[in-house]
Amino acid sequence: MPRLEPFDVDFFDSAPQRHSYVLDLPVSPERVWRGLTASNPLWWCRLLSSVEYTSPRPFGVGTTRTATVLGVLRLNEHFMRWEEGRRQSFLVDRANLPVYRRFGEDYLVERSGDGCRLTWTFAYEPAVKVDRRMNTVVFRSLVADTRRHFS
Repeated sequence: MPRLEPFDVDFFDSAPQRHSYVLDLPVSPERVWRGLTASNPLWWCRLLSSVEYTSPRPFGVGTTRTATVLGVLRLNEHFMRWEEGRRQSFLVDRANLPVYRRFGEDYLVERSGDGCRLTWTFAYEPAVKVDRRMNTVVFRSLVADTRRHFS
């Protein structure tokens, strides 16, 4: 699989293209964190064919995971930030399709009122000209499925 270019956590603020979604959820931050770190994380997202950790527990910086989107796009993910119970960020280091030059996601889970706030950020630099709306449709579907799952 082709390699993507590496980056540091500053990319989540400076990426050429980024989408950030704030989800106020009526569940505890611990419940959301368990969903993000389960053996099959994000299983509730219909567009994700599979997501699984490929590193042994305990998870932290350096943890790896694979994800398949729409049964077609396979991603190897490498976690660059891991603040247990609060925040995790990964970059994609390999993908089977040359869609992105750089791609990563950041999850921030914070207590808020009687529930929690999940801020989910997608940051990327395309490698090919792709209609930005396609990415938006995929990201919004993942976010909508997550909101529905935890509501």
